[in-house]
Amino acid sequence: MATTAVQSALSLEEQAFADRVIAAHSGKPGALLGMLENLQEHHPHKYLSSEILEYVAEKTDTPLARIYSVVTFYALFNLEPQGEHTICICRGTACHTRGSRNLLQRLRLELGLPEESEDGADKLCVTTLDRRYSLRTVACFGQCALAPVVEVDHSIFGHMNEQALHRELEHLDQDGRKKA
Repeated sequence: MATTAVQSALSLEEQAFADRVIAAHSGKPGALLGMLENLQEHHPHKYLSSEILEYVAEKTDTPLARIYSVVTFYALFNLEPQGEHTICICRGTACHTRGSRNLLQRLRLELGLPEESEDGADKLCVTTLDRRYSLRTVACFGQCALAPVVEVDHSIFGHMNEQALHRELEHLDQDGRKKA
């Protein structure tokens, strides 16, 4: 039976946590979104594995296709392991006209990430090989008066420039060395 295969792919701890999350959200508006968000946040690499998605589908009697449609629709969900730190650069019109493309290019260079074609510049999610950083782009943060806007580990920084972005990256590196 599929349930035992999915359950055996998850540790007992993962199953217990998922069961608690499912129970806490059941019957509430937006239950699926809340469940998925909690499950992703709990994972050390901040993503939703296929095993956890299948487990949720079985436990909530929700078609797996519906769960995947939700996960792929909302940009906040990740299907691939993410870095320890996330840097998100706005590519909206106001940010673009105030230099967000240069910020993106500088960060790619600094993190050793390959250049992509112009077509891929507006939607990006890439993680460094050491899984220390994930670099993402978003269409708009809704903070146009602060353009260009960058989010670093869920903190918003407005009027960002290359030097300030470099300093933020240095702070993340220093914090990492202190923990090691």
